[in-house]
Amino acid sequence: MDFKFIEGGVTAAKGYKAAGIHCGIRKNRSKKDLALLVSDIPAAAAAVYTQNLVKGAPCVVTQQHLEDNTARAVVCNSGIANTCAADGIEKAEAMCSLTAKALGINPGDVLVASTGIIGPSINLSPIEQGLPILAESLSVEGHSDAAEAIMTTDTVKKEFAVQFTLGGKVCTIGGMAKGSGMIAPNMATMLCFITTDAAVDPEVLKSVLSETVEDTFNMLSVDGDTSTNDMVVILANGMAGNPVIKEKGSDYEVFAAALRELCVKFCRALAADGEGATKLLECRVTGAATKEDAKKIAKSVINSSLLKAAMFGADANWGRVLCAIGYSGADVNTAGIKVAFSSSAGTVLVCQNGAGIDFSEDEAKKVLSEKEILIDIGLSDGGFEATSWGCDLTYDYVRINGDYRS
Repeated sequence: MDFKFIEGGVTAAKGYKAAGIHCGIRKNRSKKDLALLVSDIPAAAAAVYTQNLVKGAPCVVTQQHLEDNTARAVVCNSGIANTCAADGIEKAEAMCSLTAKALGINPGDVLVASTGIIGPSINLSPIEQGLPILAESLSVEGHSDAAEAIMTTDTVKKEFAVQFTLGGKVCTIGGMAKGSGMIAPNMATMLCFITTDAAVDPEVLKSVLSETVEDTFNMLSVDGDTSTNDMVVILANGMAGNPVIKEKGSDYEVFAAALRELCVKFCRALAADGEGATKLLECRVTGAATKEDAKKIAKSVINSSLLKAAMFGADANWGRVLCAIGYSGADVNTAGIKVAFSSSAGTVLVCQNGAGIDFSEDEAKKVLSEKEILIDIGLSDGGFEATSWGCDLTYDYVRINGDYRS
């Protein structure tokens, strides 16, 4: 399949505009804190939400607004999560109403998201004052400002777009994401807003998003903490003019593959920018008895604090990999496990047939000192595989989260 990554992020697809400003939610005036994304026409829409039982009010309101499977706009603030506040639902609905007023659309066509500190009630005054300015600022070039406005402890913006062909029409899927901490497998993702100009039936859109999330964002972990506000939203306005994807088939497969490519790109970027992280970790599991077993193992290894700490220290402590495999809950023949560490500096095999083998510690140190590390696990149980993404655990993670509210 022919995919091409292009510039433009969340507005790369036809018919989308975005903007981001500092409205006053955050004290630091150099940090944008309010983002807006709008489709020129009503779009089919779907979302996946955090599995945390303590859910942010924006997740609840967005879910309600998506009961008709359509949306025109997404408004998102950073700084305050609007979670566990007594007036949370009221404030989230008000954000939608204020956005709708600024855009001249129905409040039910607005989706809302928030990210930041859990607990405080959100002050609507700066949002009310900022939304008309935000709406006036909407443009195709506004994708970068919007991607910046949704950041919290992120150190870099995450925005990507991919282009492909459906039914002879050039289609695009683009997006922006934020997330650096409180990221763990199983939706936990953070926030991710995806747009496409491909025409996709709403039910099909739900299906392809759920399937994609299972193999991408649900395989991402920074610290094992499932956040309260996580959601992935996708809008499909059909402005590319392709025949509507109504069922599984060749066009569905192309669209699903393109969406997966984009989401893997986000997973890698989010993991690499984990709080305090110095290294991107990718864990690839092959030879598992079932897909579920492969996923359990990949998640368990990437989520191991001991393994993450070893990777920070460039210590080839492969026993921690086997330990994580052993408590993953997967059915594994431990005598058939092979483990290797790889990077741009080379590959070092450290475990064969479930036991340690001789290897050069100096060579392993060199391999593990690179910015991107592959933990390659081979099993002898079947033909299934899975991949997960994460980062190392550093002193800075504790420092960042020791004074997060300040």
